[in-house]
Order: sequence, then structure tokens, then C-alpha cells
Amino acid sequence: MNKLICLIFIGVSSSGLAQETSKPVRFFDPPAVPVAKGYSQAVEIDLGSSKMIMLSGQVPLNKEGELVGSNDLSKQAEQVFINIRHIVEEAGGSMNDIVKLNYYMINVGEIKLLRAVRDRFINIKTPPTSTLVQVSKLFRDDVLIEIEATAVISKNK
Repeated sequence: MNKLICLIFIGVSSSGLAQETSKPVRFFDPPAVPVAKGYSQAVEIDLGSSKMIMLSGQVPLNKEGELVGSNDLSKQAEQVFINIRHIVEEAGGSMNDIVKLNYYMINVGEIKLLRAVRDRFINIKTPPTSTLVQVSKLFRDDVLIEIEATAVISKNK
């Protein structure tokens, strides 16, 4: 009887250890986007048969941290979507896996410019859900747009 209890305890303990080492959440910073200072560029959450990728707000900085498209919303939006694509691809997905976009813009009157750029990057037949907020200022005076994204990527690709 003592041997059976000991075997059950060992089985429970070792399965508990296995669960502790396989974390359902992974924070990451792809090398193709600017270095994040004080935060992670993205987090991957294990959902079982798929994984959810939540991206920090992306701004129009290239991987060297240089602004792209000074005073040009179209160029800034393009760089933001390029950054989003890099992060989603680093996680094993594609832009077709984007399910939600949150836009923060200085001037929502330029929405047509933003949509023209967006439509080159997303699946326009089944576009992601979205939220658009006009803000008075972003983290720098020369940044006109910031976009957060969420993707759900199937593990069966």
C-alpha cells in the first residue's frame, strides 16, 4: 500500500512540474522591429489549438528606431503595418490572422488615407474588427498614428 501511495505521489508531483515549465504565456520582441524599452512588443497566449498574439501599440519607427514618413500619414501607416506583419510572422502567422485593430490617430479626417494603406495589408473580404480613437497627442510630436493589433493563429498550419 505504501508503494502505491508513493507512486501516486510521484506521478502527481511530476505532472505538476511539467505543467509549471510549460507556460501558457510568452512575451517576445522580434528583431525586425524597434527595441522595446520597458515593455514587450508582443505576448503569445496558448489557447490550445491556436494561439493569440497581442501586440503593443506599433508606431512608425523602423527597426533602427528611426521615424518613417515625417508629416506623411500614408508612409507612417505603412511602416506601422510592416511592423505588425513582422511581429505576427515571427509568431508563425500572417496578416490574415489579424482579428482586431485599434487605431489611435491625431487626425481622423485622414481615415481614407489610413484605409487605403490598411487594405494593402489585411484581408479585405473578412476585415478584422476595429476601433478608431482620435487623440490630441501620441508619445512623440512627429508620430501621427499608433496601432494595436490582436491575431489568432491556428497551430495546425
